[in-house]
Amino acid sequence: MNTTTLTIGIGNIEDVKQRMKAAFRGKKDTTPRYTFSSAEAMARALTPSRWSLITAMTGAGPIGVRELARRVGRDVKGVHNDAQALVLCGLMDKTGDGKLLFPYKRVKVQFDVRAAA
Repeated sequence: MNTTTLTIGIGNIEDVKQRMKAAFRGKKDTTPRYTFSSAEAMARALTPSRWSLITAMTGAGPIGVRELARRVGRDVKGVHNDAQALVLCGLMDKTGDGKLLFPYKRVKVQFDVRAAA
């Protein structure tokens, strides 16, 4: 099981159904995934400032908001607001002592763009 890489992608309900069917057949994919319903939803959630937080936290372990703000060169309030948005959508966790945690050492963004039917 690869618990060090998070795959972020775009998918629809059919993609999810296919993964569920495969799991029921014993072909479970153990890759941690975060799937957005559309490119627009991904763009709204992963703004450049939020993406910089994910980049700074990848492989870093638990980090306080002040330290994260220092690492990305931004103000604490802005980092707090962006981190809170990432926690609320489930891309980042908060530890018991209030630090932020992104428990992956690598992030892979994967999606296909196809011609309209």
